[in-house]
Amino acid sequence: MEHTQTPDGSTAPGDDGPTSVGGNRLVGSDRVLAVLKELARYPDGVGLEELTRVVASPKPTVHRALGALRRAGLADQDARGHYVLGNEFLRMAFAHHEARPEQVRLRPVLEALARRFGETAHYAVLDGREVVYRAKVDPPTGAVRLTSTIGGRNPAHTTAVGKLLLARRLATVEEVEAWIGGSPLERRTARSLCTAAALHHDLSVTRERGYGIDDQENEAGVNCLALPVYPTSPTVPAGAVSVSALAYRTPPAVLVDALDEMRALLGRLGVPHS
Repeated sequence: MEHTQTPDGSTAPGDDGPTSVGGNRLVGSDRVLAVLKELARYPDGVGLEELTRVVASPKPTVHRALGALRRAGLADQDARGHYVLGNEFLRMAFAHHEARPEQVRLRPVLEALARRFGETAHYAVLDGREVVYRAKVDPPTGAVRLTSTIGGRNPAHTTAVGKLLLARRLATVEEVEAWIGGSPLERRTARSLCTAAALHHDLSVTRERGYGIDDQENEAGVNCLALPVYPTSPTVPAGAVSVSALAYRTPPAVLVDALDEMRALLGRLGVPHS
């Protein structure tokens, strides 16, 4: 019988029943990684009881996984006994993030866009059905809290960057339907495009005009305009840069009117774009 270490250092019989996240059974190292991913959702820390409930696993299994993560420096406990990501995990994550050449190259662009519009600028890439934010710059003043965070994700079909990048991959309604598959599209706001026909139409328009628009489809009161960038390939965009603005002070029409200025800015800073 496998044993697990208790908080006082002794061992007790472990319960290695099925561990399930998202309906998938996890075994061995998959369990540890599942706990690590859930732990990352709690920047302020999470107790063992709550983590056990969220992961839907026996407490000894979760405790054993946390022990492995702590030994590797990937998890730690704060003064309250809550578990948080460890310093070694943060060191590796930020070192890897900063080493990405496109982030380094594009940061001056985001800073210039944030200054010009007084709104938040992003660089994001497509990952399956989601976009991942690789860089984010808030304006010097007037910044507001958005759902986007560096390393965070949002649905591709509700974001300007996501729809812009999808438009280059999904040319027909059949391809859109295949991409959607059996999982319904998440409705983030009343304006989210959640059918294959609506999304296909939007992608067609996006492909023709060369830029993406999110008109309060991901967050109520927030719109966004995105342009593709080609920092690593002359033909395939690595991702897209965008300006996410409060609709009442910077409506979509203002961003569209400034398209030539945005493209000129990308050109001056040496970032290939179309």
